[in-house]
Amino acid sequence: MRIAKVIGNVVLSRSHPDLAGGSLRLAIPMTLDELRTNAEPAGEELVVWDYHGAGLGSLIALSESGEAAQPFRPQTKPVDAYNSAILDTLRFDR
Repeated sequence: MRIAKVIGNVVLSRSHPDLAGGSLRLAIPMTLDELRTNAEPAGEELVVWDYHGAGLGSLIALSESGEAAQPFRPQTKPVDAYNSAILDTLRFDR
């Protein structure tokens, strides 16, 4: 699981029927240094299926690959990344 920042929305004129009920967001995974310094993420964007309603600028917990589809079992969903949680605060211990 990684932490990512939501930077946009993905809009489709048609989508797979199994994606109903959620939204597609554009997010960038963040490094530990970016999180600690509150810097803008410099990574590569990815499309995330979001059922929780994350807004622009939200920090989210991101599940990827096979783990992204696990919350929907026994149904299958055509997703590669899933917003597992919206994060309110981060605390870094030394």
